[in-house]
Amino acid sequence: MNRPLPSPRSLARRLLSLRRRRGPDLSAHVNFAVPAAAITTLAGPAAFRDTLLTLIAQAERRIVLVALYLQDDDAGREVLEALHAAQAARPELCIEVYVDWHRARRGLIGKGGSEGNAAMYRQYAERLGDDVVIRGVPVQTRELFGVLHLKGFIIDDTVLYSGASLNDVYLAKHGRYRLDRYHVIRHQPLADSMVAFVHRQFRDSDAVPRLDRQPQPRARELQEPIRRLRQSLQQAKYTGESEVPRHGDVMVIPLAGLGRDDNALNEALLDLLRGAQRRVILLTPYFNMPRPVRAVVGQLLRRGCQLDIMVGDKTANDFYIPPEQPFNRIGLLPYLYEANLRRFARIHQRAIDNGQLNLWLWRDGDNTYHLKGLFVDEEIAVLTGNNLNPRAWALDLENGLLLRDQSRQLMAQHEAEWQALRSHATRLEHYRDLPGARSYPPEVRKLLKRLRRVRLDRLIGRLL
Repeated sequence: MNRPLPSPRSLARRLLSLRRRRGPDLSAHVNFAVPAAAITTLAGPAAFRDTLLTLIAQAERRIVLVALYLQDDDAGREVLEALHAAQAARPELCIEVYVDWHRARRGLIGKGGSEGNAAMYRQYAERLGDDVVIRGVPVQTRELFGVLHLKGFIIDDTVLYSGASLNDVYLAKHGRYRLDRYHVIRHQPLADSMVAFVHRQFRDSDAVPRLDRQPQPRARELQEPIRRLRQSLQQAKYTGESEVPRHGDVMVIPLAGLGRDDNALNEALLDLLRGAQRRVILLTPYFNMPRPVRAVVGQLLRRGCQLDIMVGDKTANDFYIPPEQPFNRIGLLPYLYEANLRRFARIHQRAIDNGQLNLWLWRDGDNTYHLKGLFVDEEIAVLTGNNLNPRAWALDLENGLLLRDQSRQLMAQHEAEWQALRSHATRLEHYRDLPGARSYPPEVRKLLKRLRRVRLDRLIGRLL
C-alpha cells in the first residue's frame, strides 16, 4: 500500500527544522549583557520566600510582582503585609501586583463557592489604604481558555524569577512545599524592560481592573477590552537597548508568547531543541508535551543527543488526591500524565536501555513538584513558567528568560541545581516500572474508560 505524500505545509516544516539546526536567531529580540556574578540560583522555596521578603523590605523605588495568584493564606498575607509595611515606610514607593483576574475571583477547585483572593485584597485596602495596587489580568473571557501565566518579581533593579505563585505551599510556610526554580538577576536594564512590558500591556489597559476596589466589572463588560488586550499581547515583546557582551557576560533574552501562531517563546524553545548538539535537560511538572515538542524530542533521539526529562511522580503532582481522601474528578489528571509517560517510555525503551534517554521521577514525601525549563548543551538555560504542555503552548500568556552563557560561567550553578534535583529523583529503568491502568483506583479506571471511549482524554489534556 502506497503511503500518501506529505502535504506542502508538512514538507516545509521538515525542511525548516533542518535549516534551523544551527540554533535560534534571536537578533530581533532585546539582548541584555549581564555579568555572571549578578545571577544567582536560590537553593529552594524557603530561600525564595526569605529573598522575596528581604527585597520587599529593602525596596526604595518600585515593586512590581506578577504571578498567577497571591492567595488568601498565611504566606499570601505575609507577602501582602510586607508590601503594605514597605509602603508605610516609604510612601513614595510604587507598588503594583498583577495576578490572573479569573483566579483571583474564585475559590480553590473542589472547595465550594467563594469570593476568592480578591476579598482579601479589598480587606487590606480598607484597613491599610489602597496604595498597594492589585490588578487582575484577564487573558481570556473564561479561565478555562487562558490565564495570566507570566512570571517575574521586580524590586528596584533586581529580577526575582520563578514559576511559583504566592501561597503557603510555594513559599514553604508550614514545612510542606511545592518545588519550583528560583533565580535572582541584578541588572537594571532587564528590570526596566520587564516593568515596561507590564505597564504597557496591563497598567494602562481598560481590560485590567483593580481587584482591591469595588465595584468589580462583570465578565461580559470586559469582553471587548479583553479582545483588544489579546490582540496586543499576541504582538507584544520586551523592549530596550540591546547590549554588547564583554567576556564573561551572560546574554539574557526575555521572551513572551500567547497563542499557537507567531509565538516568540514557543519558537525559541523549539529552535533551542532543534539546535542541540550533545545534551538536553527538560523539566516539566505535567508530562503532556505539545505535538511540536514531541516531534523535536523524537528528532533529538534519532540524532543521538542525550536527553534527560524530569517530571514529578504522580503523587508529587499538585492535583493528586491520596486514596484515603474523597475522590474528585480533578484527581484524574496525575493518572493521565503518568499514562502519557508510560506510553512515551514504551516507545523509547531502547533509548532508555542504552542510556541515551533518562526519565527521572521526582518525589520527596508529600511535597509537590512544579519545575519548568530547559538546559541545552553547556551554554543555554531557559527560566520559564511554561509547563511545556498544550495549554501553555496555545492558551496561556507565558514568558521566559533565555540565558546564553558562551563562556560557561554559570555551568557550576546549573550543575549544582541539577544535582540537587536528582537527590530526590529516581531513574526509570523500564516502562513497566510505571503502573498500568489496571492497577489504578476504581474511580480512576471508570473515568479513564469513559473518557477514552469518546476520546475526551485528549481534549482534557489540551485544556488542563
